[in-house]
Amino acid sequence: MNYGLYVSASGVLTNMYRQDVYAHNLSNANTVGYKPDVATVQQRDPETIEDQIFTEESHELLDRLGGGVFAGPQSINFSAQPAVSTGRPLDVALTGQNEFFAVRHTNPRTGDSEVRLTRDGRFHRNGEGQLVAAASGMPVLDVNDAPIELGIDAKIDNAGRIVENGEVVAQIQVALVKDTDRLAKAGTGLFRVYGNNPNEARQVLDMPSVEPGFSESSGVDPIKALMQMIAATKAVSSNGTMIRYHDSLMEQAVNVLGRVS
Repeated sequence: MNYGLYVSASGVLTNMYRQDVYAHNLSNANTVGYKPDVATVQQRDPETIEDQIFTEESHELLDRLGGGVFAGPQSINFSAQPAVSTGRPLDVALTGQNEFFAVRHTNPRTGDSEVRLTRDGRFHRNGEGQLVAAASGMPVLDVNDAPIELGIDAKIDNAGRIVENGEVVAQIQVALVKDTDRLAKAGTGLFRVYGNNPNEARQVLDMPSVEPGFSESSGVDPIKALMQMIAATKAVSSNGTMIRYHDSLMEQAVNVLGRVS
């Protein structure tokens, strides 16, 4: 086989993956509470090491070239971001790292429900008098995993409590997730907990701290994301050029060097 052709092809595929990740991050530069994906790349071992070929078939020069690259594990950057004023009384921003609001997701086909987490604290009162997430429409849960009902004049204080006429009527659940590796994105700014006992992965805080009238900004730096996407695009183009060079060399080898005079 043409070893260089396969190495260049691995560069194309891996950097196309990076390009997709950075483009998706860039498209969410203004999404409330968005947590950017982190793309990683790993070096691939030479074929003789990967396939454990320790015979005369190994070639020192090819081994020094390496085996190219491939996409590594993808993670999420959960760093807390600055809060932005919205002026809406039912909007709240989380201030702590790895803290989340809990909402109730119901499967429309089976009717089964589960708790999902979000950093998007844009809430409003729906027609049934429940506090729901503006982005998904899912009910916001209290500390007992129950939907929150509130009146028209309700407000939220700095501890996430629902206050009506000077009295506390409910407490918004703010959960701490220490092992964020168990979280996966579920769309609409939501996260799903994977693994055994998903409810045990979140620790409900007794006295959380939130900022009423604010929402958390996106975790994407648009300039950095744009530069990352441009760099990945250039890498795709460069590896594609190398593939064309290898193709040209193979053509010359077949049509010129291999010609019998």
